[in-house]
Amino acid sequence: MTGFSRTDRSVVGRWWWTVDRWTLTAVLTICFIGAMLILAASPAVATRIGLDSFHFVKRQLLFVPVAVLIMIGVSLLTPLQIRRVATLGLIAGLGMLCLTLVAGQEIKGARRWLNIAGQSIQASEFVKPCFAVFSAWMFAEWKKGRGFPGWAAACATYGVVVGLLMLQPDLGMTIVITCIFGAQFFLAGLPLVLVVFVVMSGVTGFLGAYLLFPHVQSRVNRFLDPSTGDTFQVDRAMEAFANGGAWGRGPGEGIAKAFIPDVHADFIFAVAGEEFGLITCLVILTLFAFVVMRGFMRLLGETNLFVLLAGAGLLVQFGLQAFINMASTLHMIPTKGMTLPFISYGLSSLVAISIGMGMLMALTRRRYGELDL
Repeated sequence: MTGFSRTDRSVVGRWWWTVDRWTLTAVLTICFIGAMLILAASPAVATRIGLDSFHFVKRQLLFVPVAVLIMIGVSLLTPLQIRRVATLGLIAGLGMLCLTLVAGQEIKGARRWLNIAGQSIQASEFVKPCFAVFSAWMFAEWKKGRGFPGWAAACATYGVVVGLLMLQPDLGMTIVITCIFGAQFFLAGLPLVLVVFVVMSGVTGFLGAYLLFPHVQSRVNRFLDPSTGDTFQVDRAMEAFANGGAWGRGPGEGIAKAFIPDVHADFIFAVAGEEFGLITCLVILTLFAFVVMRGFMRLLGETNLFVLLAGAGLLVQFGLQAFINMASTLHMIPTKGMTLPFISYGLSSLVAISIGMGMLMALTRRRYGELDL
C-alpha cells in the first residue's frame, strides 16, 4: 500500500492516505500478540474439557483475518454510512437481546448467548459500538437547536438497552454502556446539576445491583474479603504474575493455564504475565493506552459534534473494556467476565470490537471540507 501516490483517487488509495496508520499498526500488533497468547493458553483448556488441543487456536486464527478485513472494510465508510450501519445494527442487536431472554443459552445463571448455526453469539457485544454511534447522532441532532428531542431519544434508547441487559443479567456490560452514555452526555453539554444527578444515579444503581443480584454481591464480598468465598481463579492469576517476574518463564512454560478454567478468555492476561513477564504486560498496556490516547488526539481538532461524540464513545468502550479485564485479573476490582479486546478468545467479542474499531478509524480519517451529515 505504500506504493499509492497522494494523487490516487481510488477508494483504497484515499483510505490509505487519510486513515490513522499509527492506530491501525497498534491494533494489528495487539491482534498478533493475541494470537500468540491464544496459542499459549488455550491448548490446556481444550484438553481439559475433552477437545482437540488446538480447537480454540484454529477457531481464533481462522477468525482473526476475517475480523481484520471487517475492521478495514468498515473504516472505508463515510461518517454518514457509519451512522446508517450503526442504526441498523442497533435495531438488530436489540432484537437479538430480546430473543436471548426467551431462547438464549443459560450459562452460570445468565442468558447472554444465542446459538445460531452452531455458533454462540453474544448480542450485547454488537450493541455496544452501535449504541455509541446512535446516541452520538441523537445528541448531535439535539445540539443543532432545531427542536429535535435528541437527548430524550438517546435517554430512551439507553433505558431500553440497560433494561434488556439487566434482565439477562449482565452488570459489567451495563457499566460499559453507562460509561459510554455518560461520557457522551457530558461532552454534549450536560448541565452540572444533571452531572451530579447522573453520578448519584450510577451509585444508586450499583448499590441496587449489589442488593438484588446474589452473584454481584458475592463478587464484591470476595473482592473486599477473600475469606467470604471462592477466589481460586484470582489467586492462581496472582501466582502466575509472581512466577513470571520481569521476563517470564518462557513460552509454554506456564502452569496457571492448567488450573484456571477461563484462562483463554477472561484471564488470558495472567498467561502473558507468567510466560512472557512484566515487560510484555507493560507493552500490552501501552498499546491499549496508545490506541485510546491517539484516538482522542485525532478528535481534538474535530469540529463536527457527531464525529466527536461517536469517536469518544467508541474509545471509552475500547479502553474501559481493556481496563476491566486487566484490572480484574490483577485483583484491582471485583472479577468480571469481560474479554480483553483482540486478545481473549471469543468470536462475538472479536468481530464486534473489529466493527467498533473500524467505525473509529472511519470517523477519525482526515477529511477536507464539510461532512455530509
